[in-house]
Amino acid sequence: MSAAIHPSAQLDAARVGVGVRVGPLAMVGAGAVLEDGCVVSAAACIGDGAIIGVGAAVGEGAVVATGVRVGSGARIGAGAVVTRQVPARAVVQGPEATIVGYADAPVHLPARMAPAMPGVLESVVRGVCLHVLREVRDMRGDLCAAEVGADVPFLVRRSFLVYNVPNAELRGEHAHRRCAQFLIAVKGSVRVVADDGSQREEFSLDRPNLGLYLPPMIWGIQYRYSEGAVLLVLASDPYDPADYIRDYGEFVALARERPTP
Repeated sequence: MSAAIHPSAQLDAARVGVGVRVGPLAMVGAGAVLEDGCVVSAAACIGDGAIIGVGAAVGEGAVVATGVRVGSGARIGAGAVVTRQVPARAVVQGPEATIVGYADAPVHLPARMAPAMPGVLESVVRGVCLHVLREVRDMRGDLCAAEVGADVPFLVRRSFLVYNVPNAELRGEHAHRRCAQFLIAVKGSVRVVADDGSQREEFSLDRPNLGLYLPPMIWGIQYRYSEGAVLLVLASDPYDPADYIRDYGEFVALARERPTP
């Protein structure tokens, strides 16, 4: 299917893919790339050299600044002003272009657990599990316990804390080839998106007795940190830069090569 460009839209030497739609009065700068199936709505402005990924949508009157890449399947809301890279499938809204969610990622909220007893809840994402850890409460204070093997499904060889993250910022945005991780919001709340290349789910870690297990070859994103939130990450392997996959397209290609269990 050829591109559908409205006669009043202005494209300045942009590269336009198959099935692209550009609405009335939209402006696309020099050297910009509109990849297959993306949509640029009415009066939107795409800066010079910006890239709108496959299947992404830019809302009416939104602005994508010069050189910014909008990831595949992302959704930019009307009137948003995007000045930084947008991850694949991110949903961006408001004039400050805040990420408010991810497309095609159902939210797994603790409030849906009935009852909230110790146990393991399997995700639609391959190998990912949400662990409800044992909790003891009394008038002296609360205690949450986790045992390696029984609760944390690997021998812990590294741990680190993530904190002082502004609400609008993202963490993660990568996968590991061999390393598994176990995430606990020991203070405040954090949203985590887990993605196996075909299925994805979003989790709200909002109390310290919830642990999210991410096996190897799962793309993970953490965002919407509450003020003062602290995320504890337990890892099965020491730090190794070669273990990281930081390009989502590369990750999807590798994930598709994995045999189905």
